[in-house]
Amino acid sequence: MKIFKFILNTIPRPILIKVSYWVRPLISFYLKGSTFTDPIDGKSFRKFLPYGYGQQRPNALSPSTLSLERHRLIWLYLKNETDFFTAEKKVLHIAPEQCFLKLFKAQKNLHYITADLYSPIADVKADICDLPFEENSFDVVFCNHVLEHITDDKKAMSELFRVLKPGGMGIFQIPQDLTLETTYEDFSITNPEERKKHFGQYDHVRIYGKDYFNKLRNAGFKVTEVDYSKTISQDLLIKYCLVKGEILPVCTK
Repeated sequence: MKIFKFILNTIPRPILIKVSYWVRPLISFYLKGSTFTDPIDGKSFRKFLPYGYGQQRPNALSPSTLSLERHRLIWLYLKNETDFFTAEKKVLHIAPEQCFLKLFKAQKNLHYITADLYSPIADVKADICDLPFEENSFDVVFCNHVLEHITDDKKAMSELFRVLKPGGMGIFQIPQDLTLETTYEDFSITNPEERKKHFGQYDHVRIYGKDYFNKLRNAGFKVTEVDYSKTISQDLLIKYCLVKGEILPVCTK
């Protein structure tokens, strides 16, 4: 028991996402229970792990898949509202999340390609502002919590639009402050500590406001602002550890 408490109390939560595979099952076993459930794998726990840069959110990180609230929300949307898990699709996933990577690769209906400029787990080394794919290549494009890192986000959005097929779907989640009418950015701020103070994380270059959806529309997308949490009962919002009111930007071409 002491080793589990030591791991949970001493390893920073962002590092837990990168821990070796022998640690994750131990943590999952220690936290096993029935209070919360990860809908991605159906496993239940007495509590989830806290997570966050600076101020940590309680019950945010699933011990089994290492999914966060936003991952569980998108999973439920894809499962319940789309044919993502049944129809044949060519998929591009920018900066693939660990909680999805193996599951999506195992889907026989998907031709699943991952891309990232730095990640060693990505299939293709690629700059989001200059993607090495032909236009109209993909049925689905995922790019979640990436654009807030990109200085020229207009160029990145235009590239996402270019490679998406007509009729295709993109989901481009970002950290968003819905109390802001317009996005806050200041490129003169380059110091990591100052960026953390202004943008919430040392490697973010902006905080998106309500105008984020129009930025995507200006890139050519038709955007549906989906508050999927409204379709989920309060009991399940709590059980799945979701954030009420998070908006999914579902984009089509």
